Amino acid sequence: MASRVTVIGAGIFGLSCAWECLKRGTQVRVIEAARIGAGSSGGTVGALAPHAPENWNAKKQMQLDALVAAEGWWAEIVKAGGIDPGYARTGRIQPVDPATLDRLRARIAAAAEVWPDPFRMELTDAPAGPLLPVSESGLYLNDNLTARLSPRPAGAALAAAIRARGGTIEENAGPQTPDTQEGPVIWATGAAGLTALSSDLGRSIGGGVKGQSALLAHAAPDAPQVFAEGLHIVPHADGTVAIGSTAERDFDDPTGIDAQIDALIERARTLCPALRDAPVIDRWAGVRPRAASRAPLLGPWPGRPGHFVANGGFKIGFGMAPAIAALMADLVLLEQDGIPDEFRLR
Repeated sequence: MASRVTVIGAGIFGLSCAWECLKRGTQVRVIEAARIGAGSSGGTVGALAPHAPENWNAKKQMQLDALVAAEGWWAEIVKAGGIDPGYARTGRIQPVDPATLDRLRARIAAAAEVWPDPFRMELTDAPAGPLLPVSESGLYLNDNLTARLSPRPAGAALAAAIRARGGTIEENAGPQTPDTQEGPVIWATGAAGLTALSSDLGRSIGGGVKGQSALLAHAAPDAPQVFAEGLHIVPHADGTVAIGSTAERDFDDPTGIDAQIDALIERARTLCPALRDAPVIDRWAGVRPRAASRAPLLGPWPGRPGHFVANGGFKIGFGMAPAIAALMADLVLLEQDGIPDEFRLR
């Protein structure tokens, strides 16, 4: 087993891999070009929501395993570093379109087959929570598997745990290149890393998708999150509610805020009237790494012995982190390759 691992990138994948390697007794050095969570891991939404249970596959199973494990995984991080990531399994409600009732009943049945007890989906006409969205049918789809965390505190919690275990994190180190690093090295460098991989391999691996999100001052810390019309509305423990996010393939300014987020906020206020007068206290924009396959990209960097890639956590990075970290630690430290074909970097 390697005695020392270098991780490039201090977003959710990089920090999670570093934490898992440390837990297994390996010295870890994390090198970050800017600051912890400088990319898409520094957003505001933090929805840890499961994939639809129909058409089950390895990707969905791994995400389910990660979501089930998350409560204990984050509790261990809090214990090690003393910082609360705002994790809670508060569930989710979704207003039901009458035209989709048959499909949703099939979804509920599929969840009953693949989700472990006590997790379930159900239809209800009396959902709990103060952020009740408008429903044309008067019905709601409820699940008790969905969880939430606050992305920025989550990054700080992981960093504190890593340092408490003796790992080092170097911020503001500037961009790194493979030829200046000796393996084993895990590259978890987000959208910029997908661009570098595409250039190195001579083919498109993926790219960045811009997202914008917002935080409103509205205290509903124990309320279920809402998913409606493609919009996540996520109450956090600190008295805020996150709204997000846009998905922009074409953009000039990767961190620029524009009218698209204002439209998103207005939609959220319409969907959840309780938010009508809640003031906006933060707006965020950043670029999220989206692999061409839409799945995370994991595995050895082709043609670079001792270098590995953990990237492509588009929209599901925080939710998949416990499973991704375990897979990468197995591969890098033990040479055990359990990566599903859907995730494999070729």
